[in-house]
Amino acid sequence: MAKKQQVPIRSQAEIAMSRRAGALAADVLRMIGDHVRPGVTTDELDRICHDYIVEVQQAIPANIGYHGYPKTLCTSVNHVVCHGIPSSKRLNGGDILNIDVAVIKDGWYGDSSRMYFVGKPGVLARRLVRTTYEAMRAGILAVRPGATLGDIGHAIQAVAHREGFTVVREYCGHGIGDIYHDEPQVLHYGRPGAGLTLEPGMVFTIEPMINAGRPETRELADGWTVVTRDHSLSAQWEHMVAVTADGFEILTPWPDGCGDYPAIAADVLVPAQG
Repeated sequence: MAKKQQVPIRSQAEIAMSRRAGALAADVLRMIGDHVRPGVTTDELDRICHDYIVEVQQAIPANIGYHGYPKTLCTSVNHVVCHGIPSSKRLNGGDILNIDVAVIKDGWYGDSSRMYFVGKPGVLARRLVRTTYEAMRAGILAVRPGATLGDIGHAIQAVAHREGFTVVREYCGHGIGDIYHDEPQVLHYGRPGAGLTLEPGMVFTIEPMINAGRPETRELADGWTVVTRDHSLSAQWEHMVAVTADGFEILTPWPDGCGDYPAIAADVLVPAQG
């Protein structure tokens, strides 16, 4: 039987390096927001972010060349679930867009994604995007020593299902630090009390993908782009989180604040899920 990989327990110095890299990823997502508008191509957004990471942040775009991936960003529009490759296709008013970016600073990875509205979204699109944010928030609020990965997944799933949406099961969050994708795997569904027990020093992403329709996905011929099988809308948000002695720390906080979305504060009590 293969030995199960151990989940790294990070020192305060290592978490500080993750915090620094995470802040850079969040800053890219802040910067690009003003450029998301009808008529822009995702290739243009990719170029702007690449130049910002390299020239302003003095960091490395982590995605370029990762398993052969060609671009700085993953840009997932409407029914694209994840890993959309930037292209010359122009964004249209009413589109929803996920931008996922990862940077390397002094050997440490920062990884985050955020949803954007292109012009004025429809009612369903707006509800899906907000629900997905609230699902991520519920998952993060479940993080504390002694909790389990199942607690996180169950909290996310409960929010999505409450609104009649579904959770993508083929893709998950992951450990991150001086390795891009590390242990543990963080599922966005689960049973309370199941799975790995969380300990201070663990660092991982929580990044639920929520569909307006059915949960099934398929990968396109490019080997990267994942779409909903029923062509329904999909949304995703992602934060890096560290388990602390008494809760959690978000390592990718938005430098421009949460806007119209509810804050994710460690002192918010989370009701037990039935």
